[in-house]
Amino acid sequence: MPEFSKGLEGVVAAETEMSFIDGQHGVLEYVGIAIGDLARSSTFEETVYLLWNKKLPTQAELDAFTKGLRDNYDPPAGVLELVKNMPKDAQPMHVLRTLVSSLALFDPNPNANDVPAAREKALKILAATPAIVAAFDRHRRGEKFVPADKSLGFSENFMYMLNGEKPTAAMARAFDICMITHADHGLNNSTFTARVVISTLSDLYSAMTAAIGSLRGPLHGGANEGVMVMLNELESVDEAEAYVTNKLKNKDKIMGFGHRVYKSKDPRASELQTLARQLAEDTGNMDLYEKSHAIEEVMEREVASKGIYPNVDFYSATTYHCIGLKLDLFTPMFALSRLAGWSGHVIEQLEDNRLYRPTTNYVGPHKVAYTPIEKR
Repeated sequence: MPEFSKGLEGVVAAETEMSFIDGQHGVLEYVGIAIGDLARSSTFEETVYLLWNKKLPTQAELDAFTKGLRDNYDPPAGVLELVKNMPKDAQPMHVLRTLVSSLALFDPNPNANDVPAAREKALKILAATPAIVAAFDRHRRGEKFVPADKSLGFSENFMYMLNGEKPTAAMARAFDICMITHADHGLNNSTFTARVVISTLSDLYSAMTAAIGSLRGPLHGGANEGVMVMLNELESVDEAEAYVTNKLKNKDKIMGFGHRVYKSKDPRASELQTLARQLAEDTGNMDLYEKSHAIEEVMEREVASKGIYPNVDFYSATTYHCIGLKLDLFTPMFALSRLAGWSGHVIEQLEDNRLYRPTTNYVGPHKVAYTPIEKR
């Protein structure tokens, strides 16, 4: 029988030029550029261009790409009508999955999957999805939708549509850094899902919808919500020691720690930790940051020797809270960013496609006689 790797661990299933990960040394690069350099110096728009084109843009190229995004900030009117008919108690990730799928209904040629068409559809999906998330949140609050402001960048415009007022420069930059650090991460589960779907020569909407469904899981993008729930369970930083040691004693999972790839500190967590501390100071949430830091100190003492360190979810939870996002919007924020990575991988897949068709090892019985129903 072929060699079996549970969860496909260690199996190379695709080649990519987008992101490089060294889990042992805590390295993440986008097209060779360290994630820390991008977080400190780049913008989300420039990072998306980098991932999709495998090079940094010139100013003219960036201006054209940014204009393309801004020209498509507004979803089709029919999609916004669907938002108005969503149950107000629906979970945002289910709404997002449904409405990204619905974008295909308003595309005159939704099944086109040549590379130029995929690039065009990816741009439109990425540009319009923030309005979908913002519109649903305002719908469930009973507030009017806020039209996009095409003079604003991706992150600033989303926060404007969500809250009805422009964010401070610090808040907008913080959200942009979150978008950059979440944009791509190798062949993670949701990215693999997107590549598997498009490998059938299905359409981009189906690939993005399937990826969103994968990301929703608590073992993937949904983990950042779990981190916030954990932090809220602690009434003070003084409880962190007992809380963590008790969890470890009972072999319970500490949300935001451990990663399938990283056996050292997730470099995205390092960037977000600095950001989370600054935002906590600016917004009066230092107690939240201090609880996070106390948990990390206990975990470092107890399990770092086993290669268990904070991952990207751990400090992103504090960051999202400090910029005023509701808990159930944390994972949709991950999706807004990861659409960039999913789309880039779909484009790569289409450029040199082969249908994914892994095999299984059959471990059941053989030559079993059929028993008529009256004798069972």
